[in-house]
Amino acid sequence: MAETRTRATAVSVDDFLQAVEHPVRGADGQALRTLFERVSGEPATMWGPSIVGFGSYHYRYDSGHEGDAPRIAFSPRKGNLVLYLAGFDGLDDLLARLGKHKRSTGCVYVNKLADIDLPVLEEIVGRSWAAQRPGC
Repeated sequence: MAETRTRATAVSVDDFLQAVEHPVRGADGQALRTLFERVSGEPATMWGPSIVGFGSYHYRYDSGHEGDAPRIAFSPRKGNLVLYLAGFDGLDDLLARLGKHKRSTGCVYVNKLADIDLPVLEEIVGRSWAAQRPGC
């Protein structure tokens, strides 16, 4: 069975965010860290080489694969900001008001925070945090 690569690490979140080459993405990463910490009440932790996560939960698939993952997370990638969230059911009204973004099953992709409504994002992050309870 394949080993999970995305694990909590002891790498400094401050060092990671300060090393982000794109200046807007670096500043947006700092702002997201503040927002996610405020919503979750948890400190930021690096998960793998490029994901900033908050809290954790244990998952187990029918295949037998299991592991731990952050309850909510983000990554300031080269192409965009990736927000790893859960619980999009019932959030269509909020996502419609969020602003310029793309979405997949568990991610929201944003070019820069200036493109979106931050209070709406905070509500989405809060609902995602509540939906992704430990042990679920």
